[in-house]
Amino acid sequence: MNANFIKYAVMGFGALLLVLILNPFVVIGAGERGVVMNFGAVQKEILGEGLHLRVPIMQKVVIMNVQVQKGEGQGDAASKDLQQVTTNVAINYHLDPLKVAHVYQTIGNFAAVGDRMILPAVSESVKAATAQYTAEELISKRQEVREKIRNLLLNRLANYGVIVDDFSIVNFAFSKEFSNAIESKTTAEQLKLKAERDLERIRIESEQKMTQARAEAEALRVQKENVTENLIKLRQIEMQQRAIEKWDGKLPQVTGGATPFIDLRNAQ
Repeated sequence: MNANFIKYAVMGFGALLLVLILNPFVVIGAGERGVVMNFGAVQKEILGEGLHLRVPIMQKVVIMNVQVQKGEGQGDAASKDLQQVTTNVAINYHLDPLKVAHVYQTIGNFAAVGDRMILPAVSESVKAATAQYTAEELISKRQEVREKIRNLLLNRLANYGVIVDDFSIVNFAFSKEFSNAIESKTTAEQLKLKAERDLERIRIESEQKMTQARAEAEALRVQKENVTENLIKLRQIEMQQRAIEKWDGKLPQVTGGATPFIDLRNAQ
C-alpha cells in the first residue's frame, strides 16, 4: 500500500508539474482581450474576459488592453499665414475589442500602438488642420479647430482598430514676435474701445446739460410771462403787512433823523 501510494503521489506530482510547464490555462482580466495564435498565425477568434483553455505548444494567447488610455504630446506646425505654431494636445482612446487581432497583426502589441499609431496620427492631423487657419483664427476658432482635428483622427485611426473617445487642445504656443504683436493689437483695441466709450459718455453728458439748460430757460420764460404789474403790487402789500405784524408799536429812538412813516391806508 505504501508503494502504491508513493507511485500515485509521484504520478500526480508529475501530472501537476506537466500542467504547470505546459500551462494550458489562460486568464483574461477585466478590460482585456486575448488574441489567439496557432503556431504563430493570428486567428480570428478573440478571447473575452475569464478563464480559457489553450492547446499547449500549438497555441499562444497575447493579451491586449482595451481600456481607455490617455496620451499627451505636442507638435510643431505652420499656420495658413506661415506662423510657427506649437500645439499641446491630449487624446483619450481605446482599442476596438472586435479588432484587437487585426491591431496585433498590423501594428503589434498594445505598447506599440501609442508609438506607431497614435503619435504619428495626432501629428499629421494637427498639421493638416492647422494649415487651414491663420494664427489668429487658431485662437478665435479654437473649438472649430479641435473638432476638425478630432474628425481627422477618427477617420485615420478607425481603419486601424483604434477608437478616439475624446480629443482636446491644451494650448497653442506661437513665436515671441507674433505673441508680442497679438498683445500690442489687443492693447490697441482696448484703448480704442475705451476712447469710444469716453466719447459716448461725453456726448451723453453734453446732451444732458443742454437739455437741463433748455428746461431752466423755459422755466425762466414762463416765470417772466407770469410776472404782471398787479402781482408786483400784491407782493409789495404782502411785505408791508408782514412789517406791520412784526412792529411792536414803539417808534425807534433816532436822534437827528426823521420819524419813519407808514401809510396804513395803502396797506388796506
